[in-house]
Amino acid sequence: MYYWVFLHLLLMCFTLQFPNDRSQNLMMKVKEMFYFGFDNYMKHAFPLDELNPHDCNGRGPDYNNPDNININDVLGNFSLGLVDSLDTLAIMGDIEYFRKSVDHVINAVSFDQESTVQVFESTIRMLGSLLSSHLLISEWSEIFNTTIENYDNELLSLAHDLGVRLLPAFDTALGIPSPRVHLRNGKSELFSESTCTAGIGTLILEFKMLGRLIGDPTFEIVAERAMDKLWELRDKNTGLIGNVYNTKINAWDDPMSGIGAGIDSYYEYLLKSYILFGNEQDLSRFDSFYRSISKYNKRYFDTDTNLDVDNPFYFANVNMNTGKIQNHWIDSLSAAFIGVQILHGDIHDAVLHHALFYGLWLKYDALPERFNWNLRKCEYALYPLRPEFAEATYLLYQATHHPFYLFVGEKIYESIELYNKAKCGYATLNSVISKKQEDRMESFFLSETCKYLYLLFDVTNPINKRSDFIFTTEGHLMKVDSFAREKMTLFSDDDQSYSTNISHLYSCESFPKNRHMDQPFSDEFWRKLLRSIDFEF
Repeated sequence: MYYWVFLHLLLMCFTLQFPNDRSQNLMMKVKEMFYFGFDNYMKHAFPLDELNPHDCNGRGPDYNNPDNININDVLGNFSLGLVDSLDTLAIMGDIEYFRKSVDHVINAVSFDQESTVQVFESTIRMLGSLLSSHLLISEWSEIFNTTIENYDNELLSLAHDLGVRLLPAFDTALGIPSPRVHLRNGKSELFSESTCTAGIGTLILEFKMLGRLIGDPTFEIVAERAMDKLWELRDKNTGLIGNVYNTKINAWDDPMSGIGAGIDSYYEYLLKSYILFGNEQDLSRFDSFYRSISKYNKRYFDTDTNLDVDNPFYFANVNMNTGKIQNHWIDSLSAAFIGVQILHGDIHDAVLHHALFYGLWLKYDALPERFNWNLRKCEYALYPLRPEFAEATYLLYQATHHPFYLFVGEKIYESIELYNKAKCGYATLNSVISKKQEDRMESFFLSETCKYLYLLFDVTNPINKRSDFIFTTEGHLMKVDSFAREKMTLFSDDDQSYSTNISHLYSCESFPKNRHMDQPFSDEFWRKLLRSIDFEF
């Protein structure tokens, strides 16, 4: 069987054909997948936050167990599943459903809740979607046909209310936000001492855009201050940053430095903050981290590899102070770094990096949360329908227009449809090995996974015809334009360097034509990669 899979992949590369009708058919299938999850959420779960796809009912915060942060960090009793999905409806062209859903949000969502939530999750899922959906109605309606009569900035008002409720988290001595807030009472002391790097450095896009839209520099100031503090906390010798920082003792709880969980979106937001807002300092910091990551984290499966030819590699988790390997696993969230490599223009390495995760997908029909690259086996078998690999596949297709990535997207869709579909939606896999399901469908499946797969196959979508949109880390839209790049009156000209020219930005259109290769990687590279992850053929 494995030999057949290998030959199939080789033939797939050589044919270089993916008919338009096949793309259109898959686009419609992905749309059906989305609506099977979304309609069941609206029928069985709304106004609660998530759908339980086995029991066909809703899920909200676990008020009986405040320490259950796996649930309570994300679910705030604010209709998360609906809010997080709003701009997916618009992108899929279902404007009437989008308008009805906006009306539901305006009438049903309140942040005056007895809920303790994570600042990071509430920012990227709730705040980001409210801002994106507001802009779809108020600024981008000609592009997406998303005009709503008598709309009076209600979504922006909700975003402002949420932003104000998140601000107490920044009331700390170092300016590093506390990880959680109580939506009604302010800063929470629940597990408040330590916070991950991503939780500190992945607020800048949403907070800065909110500040620009309402004309209040407070949100930009606190987010910029947190970014500045993170930069100060890097190791001055290696240039690397750790994973979890303890604000009580002012030291790193976990000095592990990688590109995956706990740190991934910090690098993403440094680069995207430059692209969106034009702050040259963000680009300089990103470039510094990128060089350090390439030096210390990038490792080859074959330590005797010939660097003159392409060889399979991974990004190891290392100690930020020494650059030495700290553990032997890579996680599924590190697939998001492929998108960062693409935005940075490093297409060649992005192609090879993506191949590693595709090999893992073929091995398991999903991505395990952790894969041990030393033992070459799954270390943590959960698959909660994460979007990062689908996102990377979509972005690589936009960057290269290589049909290989359409085949990859088709495989992702088929695996999810086969193994994750449940009675009322799509369920988390408790194990990618046994394929046993858990009764949970996280909101990012609808807001990101389905969105990126849909955009992969919808070649005529307005998003795919433009180069002036970027996605937040939760897959919500932000538009690169002069409004975003207008400096607010909070810094003197000597404090920050901003570029208002948007013509030179990284975009798919800026990639040289010779980036388009006959196939994305060589046959020999693929053989070596499959051997490296113990995928027999």
